[in-house]
Amino acid sequence: MEQAKIDRINELYRKSQSEGLTEAEKAEQAVLRREYIDSYKRSLVNELENTYIVDEKGNKRKVSRKDKQ
Repeated sequence: MEQAKIDRINELYRKSQSEGLTEAEKAEQAVLRREYIDSYKRSLVNELENTYIVDEKGNKRKVSRKDKQ
C-alpha cells in the first residue's frame, strides 16, 4: 500500500477525533482501512509461505496452513 494512502488513513482518523467525519469521509476511511488490512494479510501470508521450521535433527520443513475447525 502506498504511503500516501496510509497518510490519508491517519489524517481521517485525526479528523474523526477532533471534529468528526462526513458520510463520504467515513466511506473513504472504510475503503482505505479494508485495503490496508487486505494488504497486510497478503504480506503475512507471503512471509509464511517462505518460512521453514528446522527441527533438532536439522531437517527443514515448510510451515503448513492449519485447517479451520
